[in-house]
Amino acid sequence: MKLARILALIERDMRKFFRSPALMLSSLIFPLVQLVVLGYAFGGKIKGATIAVVDEDHSVESRRVEEMFEGISAGPETFRVIHYNSLARAIDDLREGFVRGVVDIPHDFSRRYYQQDRPRVVFTEDNSDQFISSAILERVQQMTDALNAKDVEPRLEQQVELNIVEIYPYVEYIKYLLSGSTAMAIFITAMIGGGITYIDDKMRGLHEGYLLTPIKKTELIGGLIGAGTIKAFMAGMSLAIIGGLIAGIPRIWDPVRLVYLAAVIATASLAMISLMFLVMVRVDDPLVPRAIFGVLNMLLFFPSGAVYPTEAFPPWLRWISVIDPFTYTVHALRNLTLKDTGLAGIYMDILILGGFSAIMVASSITLFKRQL
Repeated sequence: MKLARILALIERDMRKFFRSPALMLSSLIFPLVQLVVLGYAFGGKIKGATIAVVDEDHSVESRRVEEMFEGISAGPETFRVIHYNSLARAIDDLREGFVRGVVDIPHDFSRRYYQQDRPRVVFTEDNSDQFISSAILERVQQMTDALNAKDVEPRLEQQVELNIVEIYPYVEYIKYLLSGSTAMAIFITAMIGGGITYIDDKMRGLHEGYLLTPIKKTELIGGLIGAGTIKAFMAGMSLAIIGGLIAGIPRIWDPVRLVYLAAVIATASLAMISLMFLVMVRVDDPLVPRAIFGVLNMLLFFPSGAVYPTEAFPPWLRWISVIDPFTYTVHALRNLTLKDTGLAGIYMDILILGGFSAIMVASSITLFKRQL
């Protein structure tokens, strides 16, 4: 196997790629749009949800409860308060979707409060949307705890206090999604610039023309995979930098971090293009890759933890994430962009992706066959 022949194949494939700017942009625009839209559409803090408050007691103590709800409305703005005179009407509006929850202060609230007879506030939630209902319920629970707090603290504090320490600043969802979108850019480039291009060239007989020259099949496979890796690397680095600037990743231009990003993206690009080549190596029908890429995208992207933690997956889906190259790409990129861990946080992912690539390349060479 001669390196000069592999480089010649890479040069030819890259020239073809650069002559198709639409192909280059399509492999970058979709992941970038996905990052911006999903990043700002998901994962944000719930604000402005409508809450109906029904005060049936009309007492000083019930007014105190109302003021606490109004304080949340003016402060964290998790919800805004709408006052109702009728509980039945509030429940009807809840069922019809005009409000997200109903807080009812019963007519005996103050009497029970002064008699220390377990006064209660009834919260009826629209649990059809778990994200909103959980956020509202958390706030309501916090206010209930505040109401239950003792007015006079004991002289000797005997209660256990929980101190929460966050080692990283608040992470917006667009930052969380950046690693998954970068992996998606690599995959799309491997799919378009690797898999589909490979099938089209194969149908035109270009590969057989190469093999009529002194080029060997190992050199042909090496050249095609090398060219695809370069394309995917360019798309991945572009998305990581542009997306990092949009998401507001601090110190994105740090030279050391860029070197680590380049190492992860290069290894991931090799793994993705090798996988794509293995999937396409025995395919002859040009319609097949276009039919399976959607399914392959679903099987690789979502189980990787790109949009939701793998710890929440059922056991069978976790097994898919274990063998998914997206998983290790997302993990390494997330460590670099969100935690800035350095080599210690990515070397295992790089080794796994490298081993995965070796298996894919060896399998592709074994399964590759000539048509003539």
